[in-house]
Amino acid sequence: MTPDEVLIEAGRLAAEGSPYVLATVVRVDPPASTKRGDRALVTPDGRLAGWVGSACSEPTVIREALRALEDGKPRLVRIGPPGAGSDVPADVVVAESACASEGTVEVLIEPTAPGPLLAVIGESPAALTLARLAATVGWRVVTGVDESADAVLVATMGRGDEDALEAALRAGAGYTGLVASARRAAVVLEALRKRGLDEALVAQVRSPAGLDLGPVRQEEIAVAILAELVAWRHARPGSGALLAEATDPICGMTVAIAGARETAVLDGVTYYFCGPGCRQRFEADPAAHLAHA
Repeated sequence: MTPDEVLIEAGRLAAEGSPYVLATVVRVDPPASTKRGDRALVTPDGRLAGWVGSACSEPTVIREALRALEDGKPRLVRIGPPGAGSDVPADVVVAESACASEGTVEVLIEPTAPGPLLAVIGESPAALTLARLAATVGWRVVTGVDESADAVLVATMGRGDEDALEAALRAGAGYTGLVASARRAAVVLEALRKRGLDEALVAQVRSPAGLDLGPVRQEEIAVAILAELVAWRHARPGSGALLAEATDPICGMTVAIAGARETAVLDGVTYYFCGPGCRQRFEADPAAHLAHA
């Protein structure tokens, strides 16, 4: 995949709402197998597409890319022989390479996690205003029912509320809001119960949706809902899964388990390696290397 093709693929992933990391070579001290401007994409499953250097660089780039996806922070990574990080700022990640090459490569790691998907159902002023405002603060917005939506706002003003809410609740949307009066909301929620939705699901409906601003216009209701959505977005828990990593028993490099290409299994235990050289040395005499691990 060429650098231009990497950017095209990044655009495709962003359009479909998939997270990824763009890794760009920004500095090279030869000898090295890459050049400034080379790029690669790393996806959450640890796959790398593109070129940022040989097998010496890829494991480090994948590891730091997955860490960046986890914490949402970009980083500059310097990969080189021992001592290559003695003159770099404290915020640069330094990774020593065990490869024979004496070159040094710096790679900019930029994670992209698309905003959550909001489905706005209805054509009321509150719905139309919310759709516009949410897009300006980084939400992806669709109109109508979408089973993949992270949040759903129903503002049909009595035109199919029950159908839209049932679809959102059964699809497992994290936030489900209803714009309706207290009397209308009670009728709608009771209809959901009669449709067979249990009380735990029905209780997830937020109505009236949004922060309580008192009697306000429809457009102001949209602002109140957006404020509640922003608070919900930043309060919701992440995956809770820690990045799975292992230590190469030969060179001591930390390797991301996701997408690891070089592995060996001994007595039911899987060992992970930064590249084929370390794996081959291990397989030649596992007992000797494990004895010093």
